[in-house]
Amino acid sequence: MVAELNDPRRKEPDFLLGEREMLESWLDFHRTTLLLKCEGLDDGQRKHRPVATSLLSLHGLVRHMAEVERAWFRRTLLRQSGLPYIYSTAGTATNDLVFVPLDKAVWETDLAMWQTECEASRQAATTRELGDIGLRRGNGQPVSLRWIYDHMIEEYARHNGHADLIREMVDGAVGW
Repeated sequence: MVAELNDPRRKEPDFLLGEREMLESWLDFHRTTLLLKCEGLDDGQRKHRPVATSLLSLHGLVRHMAEVERAWFRRTLLRQSGLPYIYSTAGTATNDLVFVPLDKAVWETDLAMWQTECEASRQAATTRELGDIGLRRGNGQPVSLRWIYDHMIEEYARHNGHADLIREMVDGAVGW
């Protein structure tokens, strides 16, 4: 099975955009890619972890990215240090609770949470300049919005690679 490569929701950025528009466009491109990887599957397929040595599933990746969006744009850029974790505990967004257990996780709820965090990220960045500084959680190290955008693109690209392989193992779909 080959997926539709020209989904109108996902558009590769133009080659000559300004820096900010380029970063925003690539980040949205990768957000949409993750969504497309999850579409057309049932709940069991999205929760399936096809690699025996890994906790990764498509559903878990969406939960993880909701935490990552919140961590970088709201906790770091906006310095909202008291903002609670969505799925994780013990003060770390890398806690395995984003990936398992998923038995009682509701796809529609978790998808809506991720989409809400993506929109909150867009809003957090909208009035800021690329050179504006947030403070990294834990060590208080200064980090620019430019760095956050670059990191988020890298984070999504890496996990979309995982999602691509998971999807192919779940139902044979390739592409996007």
